[in-house]
Amino acid sequence: MEQAEMPHYAVLGAGITGITTAYSLLKRGHEVTVFDRQRYAAMETSFANGGQLSASNAEVWNRWATVMKGMKWLMKPDAPLSVNPKPSWHKLSWMAEFLGQIRNYEANTIATTKMAIAARAGLKEMAETAGIDFDFSPASIVHFYQTQQDLADGRRVNKLLAQGGLTRDELSPEEVRARVPQLTGPLTGGFVTTSDSTGDIHKFTYGMAEWLATQGVIFRMGHEITDVAAKDGGVTVTTDAAHRFDGVVVCAGVGSREIAAKLGDRVNIYPVKGYSITVNLRDAQSRAAAPHVSLLDDKAKIVTSRLGEDRFRVAGTAEFNGFNRDIRADRVKPLVDWVERLFPGVSTEHCVPWAGLRPMLPNMMPKVGPGRAPGVFYNTGHGHLGWTLSAATAEALGEAVGEGPVRRDLSAAVVAQAA
Repeated sequence: MEQAEMPHYAVLGAGITGITTAYSLLKRGHEVTVFDRQRYAAMETSFANGGQLSASNAEVWNRWATVMKGMKWLMKPDAPLSVNPKPSWHKLSWMAEFLGQIRNYEANTIATTKMAIAARAGLKEMAETAGIDFDFSPASIVHFYQTQQDLADGRRVNKLLAQGGLTRDELSPEEVRARVPQLTGPLTGGFVTTSDSTGDIHKFTYGMAEWLATQGVIFRMGHEITDVAAKDGGVTVTTDAAHRFDGVVVCAGVGSREIAAKLGDRVNIYPVKGYSITVNLRDAQSRAAAPHVSLLDDKAKIVTSRLGEDRFRVAGTAEFNGFNRDIRADRVKPLVDWVERLFPGVSTEHCVPWAGLRPMLPNMMPKVGPGRAPGVFYNTGHGHLGWTLSAATAEALGEAVGEGPVRRDLSAAVVAQAA
């Protein structure tokens, strides 16, 4: 009997969502080709994020309280939020839609929490199947607060997270210090999520891409996509040449909006820049003074992760400045100052700054599923939670695409490879 030909899908983007999508399609029996303009996987927004796999950070931003706080921050150059005052239709339309989504704040927070919890098993499956070392740590995440008002707001958020199935336990100031003895400064309390974890998104994504290549996934790296068209029952992706596929999945981060427009869809993603610093802990004192537990400072909107013994990742801020990728010293400085103030024993002499553009939709929810044209799908718009949600949305995308003729047993492929 003649074997059925496997459907061939193009995945546009080799960040965390593109690579996890390639895995999901591959195991369902599809042929996969991944395109990216960079030479290597995970070289843009998936390069140096905060490192948290954080269901406890699933709260969406669409609240009037957040809007009012943001307006006050506009007057402070070192505040967590920065907005370029130069108007653009894209920015204004996005912000108008953001305000319109305030009515869905509770429902979207609960839904995001459920996705984040579901993603844990998928990420574990991928890491074990491919045998990746990505500095994973089941370190827990501690949210800490410096005022009673912020702690009370944390209790309110806790009720929504609980509706999504997340257990987050309240801590007294003494209990926070017991878990994070290196932390200095005032405290009113906190919460700990023992089911949350951390890991290096770049090491995971790059490692998965390398492994997928051994399983038959084709990578066309270093190729800028100049056109995408859905017609005649298939999709054509054009780089330096035209490539024909049965379908396409758009995982192109902040580039997804432009690609979607070519395919007849509106995906109103705005690039919201985030910054991080990687503090290289080169001396014993710094290694002892940096926490192993992952942290979220609610007031400063800063998160941390310990990546192995010698790296301390600190990330935060949101900058609305279009497609500007510049690493601004005035936005990096608050992260360095925060480390020096709260963890004075950590040397910031060897500190590497980074900035990436988060692909955010106005409702703070990822777009996962089919577009208008046959064979067109999306898995994009994860904002600041791409690392946390990607394994769940990749699985949902795979279910939306459907099964190929023969489902692959990727675990068996690993056994054969090891033998």
